[in-house]
Amino acid sequence: MELNDNIVLIGFMGSGKTTFGKWISRKYGYSFCDTDEYIEKKEKTTINDIFASKGEAAFRDMETETVKEFADSLKKCVVSVGGGLPVRKENREILKNIGTVVYLKASEEELCKRLSRDNTRPLLKGGNLKEKIHTLMQQREDIYMDAADVVINTENVSFGHMYEEIMSQKMR
Repeated sequence: MELNDNIVLIGFMGSGKTTFGKWISRKYGYSFCDTDEYIEKKEKTTINDIFASKGEAAFRDMETETVKEFADSLKKCVVSVGGGLPVRKENREILKNIGTVVYLKASEEELCKRLSRDNTRPLLKGGNLKEKIHTLMQQREDIYMDAADVVINTENVSFGHMYEEIMSQKMR
């Protein structure tokens, strides 16, 4: 079965949104857009630098503007969004208009493993990684569930299985 619209991947940082999104795009001939990469290109700087120079609120505004642009222009695309983007209700509504929203879910333990050597995440800098992930997940889990049309567990499963699960849940 082919996808008939865009797929929007949401989830916590380290859940596999970008990697899985690129895989779907290559395998099924879709284009791929990553909101963080788009913002970095547009601003000609890194997300870390945006957080440091302009603050989180300014970055979140950039995310909202980005998904508004995407809503009007994307066709046959897999979209990976930053982990905090769905926190704004306005963004969740826009994502639903873009396409099928898929929450890539992973346990806090798995996220700790995946993110333990990653120093590019501004919200995880300094302090105890496990505690930071726990706190953010407590804030975001219900939001991700509310935003999602489809929920996929990303632990110990192949991309092929994840894709099939998206298709089967999408058909319900």
